[in-house]
Amino acid sequence: MSERVELSGAQPGVGDAVEQFVVQQVYPQPGVKAQSDYRNYDNPARDTVREFYRQNHRHQTLEFVRARRAEFLGLQRQRLSPFGALQFLNTLIDDSDPDIELDQLQHLLQCAEAIRADGHEDWFVLTGLLHDLGKVLCLWGQPQWAVVGDTFPVGCRFSERIVYSEFFADNPDAADPVLSSEPGIYEPGCGLRNVLMSWGHDEYLYHVLRPYLPEPALYMIRYHSFYAWHREEQYDWLCDQHDRAMLPWVRKFNPYDLYSKCPTPPDWRQLRPYYED
Repeated sequence: MSERVELSGAQPGVGDAVEQFVVQQVYPQPGVKAQSDYRNYDNPARDTVREFYRQNHRHQTLEFVRARRAEFLGLQRQRLSPFGALQFLNTLIDDSDPDIELDQLQHLLQCAEAIRADGHEDWFVLTGLLHDLGKVLCLWGQPQWAVVGDTFPVGCRFSERIVYSEFFADNPDAADPVLSSEPGIYEPGCGLRNVLMSWGHDEYLYHVLRPYLPEPALYMIRYHSFYAWHREEQYDWLCDQHDRAMLPWVRKFNPYDLYSKCPTPPDWRQLRPYYED
């Protein structure tokens, strides 16, 4: 499958043009929802958002992440088809999302359909449909603060550009002299593949799908919630040249993930034959 990937779509500067891209597309719809209305954490659409991040930032420690990786990355919990996972997501509303209350199936369809409407390759459309399937972690009793929300490195200083960063004051790692330093447990330029990210659906699904998708798709899945990196330009000191080469792909995916959200749900019955194929 990797032979089908056209790397020409990720030329340098793509990330810089994200905002222009959004304005030129139909999402958000002019006069319906403004670009600035998305990811509005000062005035989120639902009261759950602030409390979600209070819990997330308090409990996502290096020790917690290592324990969850040991528990789940053996991939021995349950066998599900993609459609079985999608059916479960039809019951889930993301408590961390400040924009909308649609269930996750509708979000995935909106994202994939926006990508398809712009004529992108099949693997890119498929990534849009699958990118949040890791939220099936909620099936196994995991609280949402350990499944969804923005992600960030653990084992080093928390960036102030992470949403609701003030809540890290309650995280035990913030009081550790090593873990609260900028390098923490890492060497500069070590590469994101050697960095432990806060635990959630992104990291879990990456390990599920890594044998099946091309490298740009895997970066989209693994780091689409890492806003401190792909939007706020933090943590570059951890990156190597491969990460920097893949960053434009993550930025190319992000507008579809974020700005395709709208209150009108797609018709799953009508669309399912296309995605089954």
